[in-house]
Amino acid sequence: MDLEFWTGKRVLVTGHTGFKGTWLCKMLAMLGARVAGYALESATAEGERFFEAAVSEVAESHMGDVRDLAHLQKVFAEFRPELVFHLAAQPIVLESYRDPVGTYGTNVMGTVHLMECVRRTDSVVSVVNVTTDKVYENREWEWGYRENDALDGFDPYSNSKSCSELVTHSYRRSFFAEREVAVSTVRAGNVIGGGDFAQHRIVPDCVRAACKGEVIQVRNPHSIRPYQHVLEPLAAYLLVAERQYGHRELAGSYNVGPEESDCVTTGALATMFCEAWGEGMKWQSVDFASAHEAQFLKLDCSRLKRTFGWRPVWHIDEAIRKTVEWSKARNAGEDIVPVMEKQIREFIAKS
Repeated sequence: MDLEFWTGKRVLVTGHTGFKGTWLCKMLAMLGARVAGYALESATAEGERFFEAAVSEVAESHMGDVRDLAHLQKVFAEFRPELVFHLAAQPIVLESYRDPVGTYGTNVMGTVHLMECVRRTDSVVSVVNVTTDKVYENREWEWGYRENDALDGFDPYSNSKSCSELVTHSYRRSFFAEREVAVSTVRAGNVIGGGDFAQHRIVPDCVRAACKGEVIQVRNPHSIRPYQHVLEPLAAYLLVAERQYGHRELAGSYNVGPEESDCVTTGALATMFCEAWGEGMKWQSVDFASAHEAQFLKLDCSRLKRTFGWRPVWHIDEAIRKTVEWSKARNAGEDIVPVMEKQIREFIAKS
């Protein structure tokens, strides 16, 4: 990244109160950007405290729902962003089975509203819509999915994100082809790091169990996922947004995930967590009556590497250590903001 590029840029982040959004706002603020956020209140008390501690003093925060077009348009009109990162979503697979209507409403119509606001706001130059590695029609292949593979997520969450991709492509062709605005989608693998308090995710479950001194309960220990530290995809989002800002021809769809050697089973990830945490932590496999989830998922990130010279920075063991470092600091009652800033500086220095 050209770190000086971000100085003074007006950047709008939807979903800024979430796990990824909080880290992204912190990164942008450290890079000198002027940041505004648009999101619902955090879904958990822990997440709300995390957001308030990390970015409440550096982000212009607007509480709202991306399903509310009029309110979102008002924020666009007043802030007049140059760059937009769309992270607002209902991101949990199991929750999407419980509330498919809400999931589609947020993930599909939320994207329509975001793109419509971009269409109506002439200050916008660069947009990144953050989707997921689960947008692909999963065939349990042993090789990584590429950007030209078929989109057709199975569960309501994954399928709604596939629809978000299609909405973005339609707006790009229909409205942005003759306008100086670059719009990309970035499909990220599973992210880990300090500040994720979601239910039914392996690392937050590990942290909760470790803080209580309990045995970690692991469902689907043999499923393979492209795990990566949260700073990895965030750096890729920033890189794509920056480069396409002046080169609209670079806009498109990009996968971002770890090297193949870092695509590990959930059981292997739990083992690495236990070793990093220490204190005799253990995990056990449990039967969990669950809806369908993919067992094997990898990404081919050749396009991102070839186009932008991007490479992952931290391997999975380092990502686990950084997550444990943050989580232990928080559990001990320490101020987590210096830990975040330290990890961001370390990541950028190694990039």
